[in-house]
Amino acid sequence: MNLPEPKRLQETPNESPNERLKALGITLPSAPPPIANFVTHVQEGKLLYLSGQGPTEPGGRQHTGKVGAGVSIEQAYADARLTGINLIAVMQSALGDLSRVRRVIKLFGMVNAAPDFGDHPAVINGCSDLMVEVFGLSGVHARSAVGHGSLPGQITVEIEAIVAID
Repeated sequence: MNLPEPKRLQETPNESPNERLKALGITLPSAPPPIANFVTHVQEGKLLYLSGQGPTEPGGRQHTGKVGAGVSIEQAYADARLTGINLIAVMQSALGDLSRVRRVIKLFGMVNAAPDFGDHPAVINGCSDLMVEVFGLSGVHARSAVGHGSLPGQITVEIEAIVAID
């Protein structure tokens, strides 16, 4: 396996999330639209709940397949990172300014996994690492990473988030 080291507790207090995205070479896409009867986010007080996002490219192509049976951990890690970019795009759309993110509280990561696959955390690290890279200490979060027999459209990963905002 050739996965990057997890990003931990890196703080650059003078950089905004948008400056960090730029330094990482990431341009946010438009927030992907919902695929069924729900909205991409709901704000309740100082919490922003983000509906599950998947690994959707800006042109609409989705990454599909079973992790551990045709999809490598490295590819699924990249898919989780792409999913994180889509979550951040929803945050941007909802808030207008990523500097309003006070804390990424929780991620719930789902992996479309073969029955004998067991390295779900390594896959969802793709999103977790991105949150720390973009939001610094405010991106360190609680998390669940679980396997599923299938996900909508057979996407490789789906991740939802809860975010505290100012």
